[in-house]
Amino acid sequence: MRTTRTLAPNELPEHTDALLHRGFRIALVAGHDDGDALRAVYLFTRAATEGDAEARTELQVRLDAGRPHVPTLAALSFPAGRFEREMRDLFGIVPEHHPLPQRLVRHFHWPRGWYPMLAAAGDPPAFGDLDEPYPFRTVEGPGVYEIPVGPVHAGMIEPGHFRFSVVGETILNLKARLWFVHRGIEKLFQGRQVTDALELTERVSGDTAVGHTLAFCLAVEDALDLDVPRAAAQRRAVVCELERIYNHITDIGALCNDVAHSILNSQAQRIREQLLRLGEQVTGHRLLRGAIRPGGAVLRALPDPARLRAIAEDIAEVVTLALEHSVVRDRFAGTAILTPQQAADIGTLGYVARASGLRLDARYDHPFLDLPVPRPEHRRTDGDVLSRFCVRADEIAHSVEVIAGLVAELDGDLGSAPPAPAVHRGDPARSGVGIVEGWRGTITHRIELAADGRLSRVKIVDPSFFNWPALPVALADTIVPDFPLVNKSFNLSYAGNDL
Repeated sequence: MRTTRTLAPNELPEHTDALLHRGFRIALVAGHDDGDALRAVYLFTRAATEGDAEARTELQVRLDAGRPHVPTLAALSFPAGRFEREMRDLFGIVPEHHPLPQRLVRHFHWPRGWYPMLAAAGDPPAFGDLDEPYPFRTVEGPGVYEIPVGPVHAGMIEPGHFRFSVVGETILNLKARLWFVHRGIEKLFQGRQVTDALELTERVSGDTAVGHTLAFCLAVEDALDLDVPRAAAQRRAVVCELERIYNHITDIGALCNDVAHSILNSQAQRIREQLLRLGEQVTGHRLLRGAIRPGGAVLRALPDPARLRAIAEDIAEVVTLALEHSVVRDRFAGTAILTPQQAADIGTLGYVARASGLRLDARYDHPFLDLPVPRPEHRRTDGDVLSRFCVRADEIAHSVEVIAGLVAELDGDLGSAPPAPAVHRGDPARSGVGIVEGWRGTITHRIELAADGRLSRVKIVDPSFFNWPALPVALADTIVPDFPLVNKSFNLSYAGNDL
């Protein structure tokens, strides 16, 4: 249930402070171009607690198109400050007195005064030379030097630039610079019919096709007040957990590979291939695309719980071999610690947050379905690489049992194609929110539908947007050779961040 309040700009900090003190977190900030005015939407969420239903509150601020200024919330919430910088770069909405006013999304060769998400932005003007240098923090002192890495990397990853300030091998400061490939994904949604947007949602971040599509469909259903049958929700949860498993075993193998245990990585990739083939049997696509649609989900087959449990035993053996290897454990333990306070202040989500001891899991905090298995307990939550490794292993075992319970309840029900959402010309404009625990963490989509039923705005928040700032914090006082290992322990999405 969402509560919406419309505020004047000067009322925003007071209402935000009150919500944060009541246990809400800021989940999303979105700019909007309404034609005659601009609008900023702030979504706050709070987990369900005993005797208290889950809560979602929206604060909407209408702004003068000639002077679209809002008071900054950066002093109240670190994530809010980053959302504000993103909104300024794309919509020209200015957060007044922001402590870090430089650009976030738009690099310095982007033209001044051109805001690509505005309706009247038009085609991009010619990009020119840098009009000012990027403000990297300079660390000075005896023996301090810099190591630039990227943005082009040797592996098959997207671009990101990392600037290390180092003494000897010890990292004093790291600045991660992203948004080298701003794809304009949110702009591509505008004007599309809901069903025509699904291929986009499946490609927001290729390894999270299920998570983003499910969040989008939940937002559409929220906007249109569509009821989804329980069996359809169960089928959705099955493919969501399959996506979690195949990504977690991939990371487990890659982490082993980063400490030179390539044999375990080979075994992990062998298991991953089994899971990808299983995904194709279940949905018709190795990356689980095509199963989820607004109003329901259709599968080609249900996964065999016995086969999944056998795979889980195989994974457990790989994990045991890794943890019993003295070199692997020594490289993992105590490396790149993110403390609970740091994780909470930054606003981290998913396995990064859980590895630091935060009990955040949208499957239980913002459920679209009551799962047959309780919230997982984790054996290690010290905030280091070892904890992030173990949390993944714990979640694989948990996901297998979730799927087994769901499959037993479904009893062979594969579902049928749901009808296209009924949107009638002349219906009032409406909005909806979808929240899903993707394999990296909480995914949030907020949509607005115009009176003709077409999408007028889609705002996407991948957990990587929240988690990228935690990587430099965890790397302080870590050695440079551990950077690939630590980076993989976070495994943040460039694509999900650089929308």
